[in-house]
Order: sequence, then C-alpha cells, then structure tokens
Amino acid sequence: MKKLNYILLVLFILVANLVFAQEQVPDSTLRVITKFDGTEYIGKIISDDGREVLIVTDLLGKIYIPKSDIKSILKVDDTRRIVYGEYRETGPFTTRYSFTNNAHPVAKGENYALLNLYGPEVHFALTDNFSLGIMSTWIASPMVLALKYSFPTNNENINFSVGTLFGTSGYINTFKGYGGLHWANVTFGNRMNNFTISGGYGYLDAGFDSYMSTPGVYHNTYPTEDIRKPIINGPMASIAGVVKVGSKVSFVFDSMFMYLTDETTVTDYVNDSYYDEVNGIYVEDFTYTVTAVNNRGVAMMFMPGLRFQKTEKNAFQFNLAGVAIVGDDNESFPFPMCTWFVRF
Repeated sequence: MKKLNYILLVLFILVANLVFAQEQVPDSTLRVITKFDGTEYIGKIISDDGREVLIVTDLLGKIYIPKSDIKSILKVDDTRRIVYGEYRETGPFTTRYSFTNNAHPVAKGENYALLNLYGPEVHFALTDNFSLGIMSTWIASPMVLALKYSFPTNNENINFSVGTLFGTSGYINTFKGYGGLHWANVTFGNRMNNFTISGGYGYLDAGFDSYMSTPGVYHNTYPTEDIRKPIINGPMASIAGVVKVGSKVSFVFDSMFMYLTDETTVTDYVNDSYYDEVNGIYVEDFTYTVTAVNNRGVAMMFMPGLRFQKTEKNAFQFNLAGVAIVGDDNESFPFPMCTWFVRF
C-alpha cells in the first residue's frame, strides 16, 4: 500500500509540474515571433514547453507555434516600431533618404548596399556610430569615398552627425578630376518618422584644362593666356524626411539646394587705330581689358518618392526627382531615380 501511495505521489508531482509548466507565464513582454516561411506574430508568450510556444496576440488571440517552425524571437523594446500591426526593425535603410542621409547611426554589422540606375554604393559600419562607404557608377569611374560619424544625444529623437565625400574622376581623364562635399546635419524624430536639416560645402574640379586670358590691361599687345582648372564650389543645404504611410510603405522626401560659383574672364576690346595721312602710316592704338568674373547660380533638386520594404534585408524606392538651375540660363529637367536597398 505504501508503494502504491508513493507511486501515486510521484505521478501527481509529475502531472502537476507539467500542468504548471504549461500555465506559467515566463515573460509578459511583447515579442516578435518570425517563422521560417516569413509569417510574423506579435504578442506575449504565455508558455514554452520546449516543443511549442503558446502566444496571445491582439488580432488572433491564442496561437500554438511549434518551436521547429520558429526562425527568431525578438523582444519589442519600442512599441513605436509596431506599425499597422507589423514590427519594423531599425536597420540601415532607416538612415538614408535618397542622395542624403540622416543623423541616425548605422549600427555595427548593419552593412548595406544601394543599387541605383547610375551605379552602386556599398556602406560598412565600422563601429556603432562610424560608417565608411564607396560610391561609383557602373563603369567604376568616378569613385567616391563616404564617411559618416553620428552623435546620439540623451534624447533619442534628436541626433547629430557629420560626414564627408571625397571623389576622384578615376581612370576617366586619368585621375585629374576631384571633388568633395563636407556636411553636418541634425535629425528630429525616430527612425520610422523623422526630418533632417543639413548644411555643408562642396567643390568640383573636373580636371579638364581651360585656356583663359590673364586679367589685366593690354595696350597695343595681345592678352597672355594661362592654363586654369575652373573649380565649381559653394555652400549646400538640404531638407529631407520620411513618414510611414503603411505597414510596408514610407513616403520619402529629399532635396538639395546649391549656391555655386566659378571664375571666368571677360575681355573688352577698344580699337582706336587710325591712318596718319601726314606721315602716310597706319597707327595701331588698341586696348584689351581682361576682367575676372565670378559666375553665380543656384541649383535645386526635389526628390519625393515612395519606399517599399517587404523584409528587413530588402527594399525598393522610386523617386520622381526634378532639377532646376537658376542663373544666366535658366533650365529644368526631370531626374527620376530607382534604388534597390540590400542589407548584408
């Protein structure tokens, strides 16, 4: 009889352990459970017996999911990342608009590439706040080195960063051309919804020799010429932003404003030559006045577009961009862009 009671007690303990193990709540924090087939659930884990997990969601209620079907379980540390019932990770794509970027840092290991119609970009996060990138065209020239360093603040909705671009014409024009853009910006908002104000200075030397007259006054002689490389330069500014408009769609706006100058020369010619009838000779009396002139112009680019992000590793963006140049000769033209984002 004692043996029977002992066996019943052991069985009772085992059953009780199984029951309580099934009913215990190991964690009341919201979790994102992603299956291998891509299905994603957001809810609280009620139980986990090692073979399957029981979760409760707002949309579907309680759901059993076999552990063998689960790819990952992530903790939701910020409910603002839940957009239209779907969880959005920070990811490297949230640091970019189109041409410009915001001040949010690219975390270490979140390397990404951009494939544009004109060429590719690759960016590597060397630390949590410092990234390095290489930009080019599909013919591998010119080449641009991109550097960015972010300064997070105690307020997660305010971030600062500085960056620079150094470029060379590459094998085009035998590496004679070069250029650069150095900037600083501030971003207000989180990674899903934000806007950024940027300011910087840019310059470009295409590397092509230009024969220009040397400024001065030339009386009865012709202007001398020297070889110059006109450098286009000036301050630049940008206003950009992104707004989540759907679970997988964001509205993206980018812009650039450039006040550019370069130096040329203007030549005035005065001919006072005459024929001396008394002496019967032709007297030359002419003057060339060469003046240096700073040409100024404003270039503006507006780039509204949509970004479609189906997974954390891939996104596609389309921008209906337009360019306007205001100067001696005003002109404008469309500049549509298609960009593929790839995280690796």
